[in-house]
Amino acid sequence: MTKDYLLALDQGTTSSRALLFTPQGEIVASAQVPFPQHYPKPGWVEHDPMELLDSQLRAAADCVAKSGVCSGQIAAVGLANQRETALLWEKRTGKPVGNAIVWQCRRTAEFCTRLQQEGYAQAIRARTGLLPDAYFSGTKYRWLLDEIPGARARAERGELIGGTVDSWLLWNLTGGKTHRSDYANCSRTMLLDIHRRCWDEDLCQLLEVPRQILPEPVENSGLLGVVASNVPHLEALAGVPICGAAGDQQAALFGQGCFAPGQLKNTYGTGCFTLLNTGQTPVLSQNGLLTCIGWGLGGKTTYVLEGSVFNAGSSIQWLRDELGLIETAHQCDVLAESVPDNGGVYLVSAFTGLGAPHWDMYARGTLVGLTRGTTKAHICRATLEGIAYQTADLIAAMERDAGHPIPALRVDGGASVSDFMMQYQADLLGVPVERPDLVETTAWGAACLAGLGAGLWSGPEEIAGAGRHHTVYTPQTDRSKEYARWQRALDRAMAWEEEG
Repeated sequence: MTKDYLLALDQGTTSSRALLFTPQGEIVASAQVPFPQHYPKPGWVEHDPMELLDSQLRAAADCVAKSGVCSGQIAAVGLANQRETALLWEKRTGKPVGNAIVWQCRRTAEFCTRLQQEGYAQAIRARTGLLPDAYFSGTKYRWLLDEIPGARARAERGELIGGTVDSWLLWNLTGGKTHRSDYANCSRTMLLDIHRRCWDEDLCQLLEVPRQILPEPVENSGLLGVVASNVPHLEALAGVPICGAAGDQQAALFGQGCFAPGQLKNTYGTGCFTLLNTGQTPVLSQNGLLTCIGWGLGGKTTYVLEGSVFNAGSSIQWLRDELGLIETAHQCDVLAESVPDNGGVYLVSAFTGLGAPHWDMYARGTLVGLTRGTTKAHICRATLEGIAYQTADLIAAMERDAGHPIPALRVDGGASVSDFMMQYQADLLGVPVERPDLVETTAWGAACLAGLGAGLWSGPEEIAGAGRHHTVYTPQTDRSKEYARWQRALDRAMAWEEEG
């Protein structure tokens, strides 16, 4: 029996997914299980760790059952996950200590502002490639340790450990035997020295996070652990090795085949994330971007520049779930294309602040240009255009850092299926936008890392062409006037704190 299949677990912000791939990038089966979001206060976002875990295990079990493939045919499991979401759990029992604080949560913004005011931003950036922001995991650990009764004392006694979602999944999949986290995820905590690829003791002290609670940083491909025999729903997968892991955005960059310096991709998911491969040299941005580890393979580390839009697909969910303007995400596309333009309406979806290149934790969502003639179609169009505008802001910053224009943009993620938005993105950027037929590049990237770790390929160059046949959107219209109006709307959103 040959082991020719790769199981990717793609744990996201609103749902957990599992996909079974062939080494050629063909999807054999897939499953998706949503789980609840919790909003205890304005600007706060939480997950119940057990709801999250159960959804991922059930998705994996459903996927394998649908495929008809037996565990003996699965070469390895790969993990991709929502990054920066932080949680604590008991070392002995594995029981979570409170809810996880989600990457979107802004509860630690005041502490991050204090770090900036006290002059720590430059040192943090030099070591971690990041800026002091509530987005990252480090300040979330601090909040959990301080605000959950007894947590800090228990952590100092060695009773609690913590991590991001990848380490939580790995811990549970291995029956509590493995407390590790890959370089890509570790580089998003504001605690990892990305040059030495280890936890920075000074930053751990500054953020008051005990070093002993953190997982061991490891490369993104190799034997990370083995599925235990007592994992709920996954008894049939006992003994299958876990050989790859990466934060979702780094996994997507890998899955897009962006192995060479200068290649970049944008993922249109709950958030929007643009990553540029800079090779084995970390580049510190001068334009509000972040420097992170893309992946570590075979003793070599690939670095990336990254910019993030905090609310992309989630703004479409807002139209559906909170405003009731649409019933499905696809309906947003249909309505947007039903009008010739946006009617002067612009949406800045800064519901949880603005990420790169603006980094305004206090900006808030803004809808401007409304008239009595505004319809829900105009608002839908403004929502999709707003995602494209924020991506254009990010790529303009990347071009300034790189010193040259980008030749093309590779795209993926659930919202990239919008033909209207992809065409609008190409018009804004003035370069081709390339979408693969396989839009599941995050899961495919995790599968590729697992396949490398399991020895299916000897290096990335052997998988560079697998599963990629692009639909190309070429620029057709000059959008510079609309872009200028968007900048005026952006100014309104960023003035909220001052005026409020």
